Amino acid sequence: MAVKELFTFILSDYQRYKGSMGGVKNIVTYLLFGFDHRFNYCFWLRLASQKNLLFPLAIWMHRRLSKKYGIQIPRRCKIGYGFYIGHGIGIVINGGTVIGNNVNISQFLTIGSNKGTPAVIGDNVYIGPNVCIVEDVHIGNNATIGAGSVVVKDVPEGATVAGVPAKVISYKEPGRFIKDRYVVEE
Repeated sequence: MAVKELFTFILSDYQRYKGSMGGVKNIVTYLLFGFDHRFNYCFWLRLASQKNLLFPLAIWMHRRLSKKYGIQIPRRCKIGYGFYIGHGIGIVINGGTVIGNNVNISQFLTIGSNKGTPAVIGDNVYIGPNVCIVEDVHIGNNATIGAGSVVVKDVPEGATVAGVPAKVISYKEPGRFIKDRYVVEE
């Protein structure tokens, strides 16, 4: 990943948090004075995911913030543009998980695998609080996973699922909770 692409990832996350695109000055100001630990965590996670000038500091900050907020998102986790953490506490994500663009996650989320094949999450997906996503499941684009759900099977594109185990409850308004989407240029 080139430095330019890394900066684009950071910009896309910033847009999701602030609702508008910013530059280096905006991002630094928001980091220093915004008091938003969720964006702060995303920023250091992105920097720690690739060797760069700030890599040693980024590794240290990522570890520090992971311990402080109880967020375990490994640096090797593949995360698309516009990643948004709704409430940054109590999150555990397997390092092999693939997360698409414009994905919202909430507090007390667990994405795990005992067999080494964790979830693949599509674009524009909202994952509510207290959700467990177990093993090799595929979450389709524009899906919504309701609070407290346990996902053990694939979630179709545009579906809203809820319950234990999660079942499709609706196909109305796919992706409705994904605000300020970052438009990915192909």
